[in-house]
Amino acid sequence: MAYCILIRHGRSTANTQGVLAGWTEGVALDETGREQASALVGRLEGTPLVHVATSPLQRCQETAAPLVAAHGLEPIIHDGLGECRYGAWTGRSLKDLVKEPLWRTVQDRPSEAVFPDGDEYPGESIRAMSERAVAAVREIDAEVTAQHGKHAVWAAVSHGDVIKAILADAVGTPLDEFQRVHVDPASISVVHYTDTRPMMLRSNDTGRSALRPPKPADDISDTGDAAVGGGAELGSTS
Repeated sequence: MAYCILIRHGRSTANTQGVLAGWTEGVALDETGREQASALVGRLEGTPLVHVATSPLQRCQETAAPLVAAHGLEPIIHDGLGECRYGAWTGRSLKDLVKEPLWRTVQDRPSEAVFPDGDEYPGESIRAMSERAVAAVREIDAEVTAQHGKHAVWAAVSHGDVIKAILADAVGTPLDEFQRVHVDPASISVVHYTDTRPMMLRSNDTGRSALRPPKPADDISDTGDAAVGGGAELGSTS
């Protein structure tokens, strides 16, 4: 089967504001995010991409734009790669959300977490998000393999929680443990779906060799729309 490069979108305006963006329209990359998107071209230089699929949301399409231009491709929008539908949580401050009783369910038992519907945005369970994201990636991977061969390389530009769910599935990790996976803005992960099992070849590659432990404030700005599954919990100093 083909090789799938999973790319989280670059830093967005919601990330810097500490807001859970979800499916809010008009959430764009900030200046850092645009630089990260441009840098992806160099980071993936020499990679023979044949296909790029992206979430419908603006921040993902903006992240994909320099990459598809460099490879002469047209981005294919796939709803299955869209962000988790956070419903009534959409647009709310992360500092406020950590006080909600549902927050602990999201952190400790995500398979049981269901986001309530809001007036503007429907909710979704983390399990439902995981199932449709995994199904989408496997479907696209099979199509790319059929069209371009088993050694073809393609990219999916999506969101933190979505990519975490895909990676958890790839390594056989139960959904209740997917909080163990961390996915930074503009990070690259690689999954190869073989005939027998998926294999994770790379995870959360940010192109940096140095390790900078996050400060509490960084937890908010760096996770943003991956608040429910962005790795270290908000407010944690570890």
